[in-house]
Amino acid sequence: MNRRDFLTSAARAFVVAGGGSAWAGSVFAAETPPRLLMPPLIDTRASGKLAMTAEVGSSSFLGGPAVPTAGYNQSYLGPTVIMQNGPLAAEIGNTLDEPVSIHWHGMKVKGDHDGGPHQPVLPGKIWKPDMQVNQDPSTIWYHSHIHGRTAQQVYNGLAGVIHVTDGRDDDRGLPSAYGIDDLTLVLQDRSFDRNGRMIYEPSMMDRMHGFHGNRMLINGQSGAVAAVPNGIVRLRLLNGSNARIYNLFFSDGRPLHLAATDGGYLPQLVALDVLQLAPGERAEILVDFSGANAPVLMSDPNQAYGVLEFALDETLSARITSLPDKIGSPLEELVGLDTQTRMISLDMGMGMMMGGGGFAINGQPFDMDRIDLKVALGSVERWIIRSSMVAHPFHIHGVQFRVLSEDRLPPRPENTGWKDTVLVPGETEILARFEHPADKENAFMFHCHILEHEDAGMMGQFTVS
Repeated sequence: MNRRDFLTSAARAFVVAGGGSAWAGSVFAAETPPRLLMPPLIDTRASGKLAMTAEVGSSSFLGGPAVPTAGYNQSYLGPTVIMQNGPLAAEIGNTLDEPVSIHWHGMKVKGDHDGGPHQPVLPGKIWKPDMQVNQDPSTIWYHSHIHGRTAQQVYNGLAGVIHVTDGRDDDRGLPSAYGIDDLTLVLQDRSFDRNGRMIYEPSMMDRMHGFHGNRMLINGQSGAVAAVPNGIVRLRLLNGSNARIYNLFFSDGRPLHLAATDGGYLPQLVALDVLQLAPGERAEILVDFSGANAPVLMSDPNQAYGVLEFALDETLSARITSLPDKIGSPLEELVGLDTQTRMISLDMGMGMMMGGGGFAINGQPFDMDRIDLKVALGSVERWIIRSSMVAHPFHIHGVQFRVLSEDRLPPRPENTGWKDTVLVPGETEILARFEHPADKENAFMFHCHILEHEDAGMMGQFTVS
């Protein structure tokens, strides 16, 4: 697939898939693509400190005029943060004219450190949680989580990636050179008008199905090419879209070797032809780029479009030239440890068709003043989650879980490791361990991660004590 075919396929598929109106801007005629940039790094390992500020930005995409955006420490998105286990003193500022927050999505912390709707950072204020990082190496992320404003604020750019590391990736035989053979990739679809302006104007159907854009951005860039060495490369994939589900594959059919899910490494690599990634989910894959040509990362085999083009760069050192046999430790099993079973229904009622409500969990739309569940600290619970009408990505704050079944079948390979977010097309059964406390003033959330659904009420909250 040449570059013109790649860009044309991406534009065509987004239009056919209902991603919005087509835009035939000059970027699609460009034959000299920009090089994909990685987010800037903040390495907290030496200092044990993290300082970030939500700020107003101005960003130009697709060669169009600059539009208002937002980011942490920059105009759009935020830096990649490297953490290790131990104390972390964070300072999160806010220079916007509205409250924001910074939810540590995938981090196992106490409720008052979670950064959800109960921990807003007001304009001009600073939030200073003294956190304790204690989890396996993994790719997690952060984003604003103000109820009723999450979709807009994340769309505008208030999100970023976290690498939790134990410094042993070289021993595992894993690529670990940031931006060379270890690439952080934030996948987002955004909507652009004919002048190349990024817009967020959700219609009734957008609110019903979640907002889908008409162009791909990777790390906030459009049409960029990822340079890779002639060897094994790790791709840390984050679905940072509001609603789009990706079914990723390579244009030449080469396998995606799944190394890690939301919560960390699998014991061994799992070779996949297609990797499904729902909003909020992360996956780490290893790709063998040795050879004469680099492929295009595509999505949706039945209606394929280009996501990201790769190109070999012989000046980059190929540190890893073979796939490792073993990565992580055997996964702990939770079967038999559960003490309670709960039924969770992700509901879409007829009210939304009239432009009103209708989004709820177990028949109740979200209420900041209502505690929906009370969970015992240290317990393991079995949750059976059911979706109606459409598939919903389901996220639980402050915990990790194992997927037992999907529609009463064994889980897909993407869901065999530790998870904090899982796509629920029909019925999904999980076992979750609740290891961190949360009182009623700092309750944990559980919700659909289609951000428009979350904002509209498909969210609940629980205490752990």
